[in-house]
Amino acid sequence: MKKFFALLMILLLMMMVFAGCKTTSTTAETTAATTVAEATTAATTTANENTAAETTATKTTAAITTVTETTVAETTAAETTAVETATTTTTPKNPTLILASTSSTQDSGLFDELIPAFEKATGYKVKLICVGSGAAIKLGQNGEADVLLVHSPAAEQKFVTDGYGIDRKAVMHNSFIIVGPESDPAKIKGMALAADAFKAIMASESVFVSRADGSGTHTKELNIWQRAGLEPGGDWYIQTGLGMGQTLQIAQEKQGYTLTDNATWYALKESSSGLNLVELVSGDELLFNPYSVIAVNPATHTNIKINYEGATAFIKYITGAAGQKLIKNFGVAKYGVPLFYPDVIK
Repeated sequence: MKKFFALLMILLLMMMVFAGCKTTSTTAETTAATTVAEATTAATTTANENTAAETTATKTTAAITTVTETTVAETTAAETTAVETATTTTTPKNPTLILASTSSTQDSGLFDELIPAFEKATGYKVKLICVGSGAAIKLGQNGEADVLLVHSPAAEQKFVTDGYGIDRKAVMHNSFIIVGPESDPAKIKGMALAADAFKAIMASESVFVSRADGSGTHTKELNIWQRAGLEPGGDWYIQTGLGMGQTLQIAQEKQGYTLTDNATWYALKESSSGLNLVELVSGDELLFNPYSVIAVNPATHTNIKINYEGATAFIKYITGAAGQKLIKNFGVAKYGVPLFYPDVIK
């Protein structure tokens, strides 16, 4: 009996221990569950906080970007305005510039493009006087021009040496050619030397029409006669005293020969349907035709207001990138070849 009660007590104790362990386990599980729940809540809170932070950061970044873009746009606009203001052409103190030049630059049409471009770039207004180079140089000697564009090298050099001109610079070149009737009575077509062609013209007493105006073209003609060792004269030798365009028209009427620069020749050949003269001699080194720009020396004309600042602006433009590019391209679209070749920027 005692053994029975002892076993019963042991059984009761074991049941109590088992119940205690289960309670502890349940408590632990509850605690663990609570801990997990708290951790989940904390994680969720952290995630929410991170999301909120990221949202705030995104909004802040967007705001900064907007402000930055606005600032950049405002800066760009300000810079553009500044550039436009800086490049706006200002009117010079003395905006009138008197340019004396050879007729070939006008007859060829070059000045129809060059002068407006120069005026737009600088604010100067050009008063153009187109005459032969000799007459243009005379205007410079008298202080009746501010700047010259001419093609008579020996006369140009004397003009500078005598103190009338300064800042002489090479600008461009083209060539002279000998033109005449297609029948070619003197048989000069294809001759390599201009002097030989002049000899044949004089020997056959074929009509030759000379400008006889002291121009660069007339000076070149006289150089060729000199090279040929001849002095022209007689009924066959007609002296017009006129510009290149008019002289070509007279040569056309008389069916005679004449010397012309190729720029005027191409331009008039294109525009005048009645001009049926033909190119006969070209390519001789003697026919090279250079043009120079020269400022009139203000120190020589103390009693006359020479616009030296305007002359300097014209020289810089015509020998600069813009002017040289215009010269290089002039005539190409219309005639297939340039009428002048730039000498400063090729």
